[in-house]
Amino acid sequence: MLMNRRSNSRFPASIVCFLTAIGLLAIHTRSLSAQDETTLRGTISSVSRNTLTLRLSNGQYQLFSMERNTIKPTSLAVGSEVRVTSSAGDDPGVRVAKQITLASSPEQTTVDPVIPAEVRRVERDIERQARRFQLGLRAGVGLDPELLLIGTQIQIGPFFNRDVFFRPNVEFGWGEVTALFALSPEIIYRLPISSRNGRWSTYVGAGPGFNFLHQNFERREGGQRIDFGEFHSDVGLNILGGIRYRSGLFTEFRTSVYSETSPTLRLIVGYNF
Repeated sequence: MLMNRRSNSRFPASIVCFLTAIGLLAIHTRSLSAQDETTLRGTISSVSRNTLTLRLSNGQYQLFSMERNTIKPTSLAVGSEVRVTSSAGDDPGVRVAKQITLASSPEQTTVDPVIPAEVRRVERDIERQARRFQLGLRAGVGLDPELLLIGTQIQIGPFFNRDVFFRPNVEFGWGEVTALFALSPEIIYRLPISSRNGRWSTYVGAGPGFNFLHQNFERREGGQRIDFGEFHSDVGLNILGGIRYRSGLFTEFRTSVYSETSPTLRLIVGYNF
C-alpha cells in the first residue's frame, strides 16, 4: 500500500466553532434590526420583484428589499406615493420592508428619474441574489492531503422551502502526490436568522461526495525510474457551513466524513454570477 488508510468520520472542531460563531453573529444582527422599525413616506422611483426605491421629501433616495412576507398592494407603480414600514437591514443603505401602503396614485406626483448609481448597483445585486438559477466558480485548499482546489457549481432553487437550495458542484485538486476529482450534489439550507436580501447570510449544507483520487510517488534507482501509484474512489458525506454576500462572493468550510481518501477539511472561496 502507498499509505495507511485513515478514517475521516470525526467532525472537525473547526467546523463546530465556525457554525457557532456565524449563528451567534446572525442572531445578534437580527435582534438589533427588530429594534429599529420605522415608517417612511415617499414617491416610488423604481420598483422590481424584490426591491423598492423611494424618493423622500428631502430629495434623498431610500432602497428597500421586499421579501415573501412583505405586506404590499397587488401592484406598485412608479410615481405612486407610499408609506413603508421597515426594519434595519445588514447595512445602512438598505432597509427591509415589512408593510407598504399606497398614499396616492402616480398621476398626482412627478418623479425625478435620476437615481444614484450606488442605489442602482445594490438593486442589481439583490435581483441577482434572488435568481432561481446561479452559476458559480470556486477555489480553495484542501488539508490532509494538501491540495489546491478549483471548481464550478450550479445553485438552483429554492425547493420545497424558501431557504432550501440544490447545489451540485465539481472540483479538481492538485497536490505534491495527489490528484483529485470530486462530484458533490449538495443540499444547502440558508439559516433564516437574517434577511434573505441582506448584505450577507449564513448557510449550512450536506450531501454525498463522490471522490476519485490518484496518489503517486516516483524515484530513480540506478538510472531507472520507479513509479509507486495507487487509485482510490469512495463515497462520503460532505458537511459544510458558510457565509455568502449579496455581491455574489461566498466562503465556506467543508469536511468529508466516512471517506478514507478525500481531504479532511476544505476551505473554499467562490463567486456566484
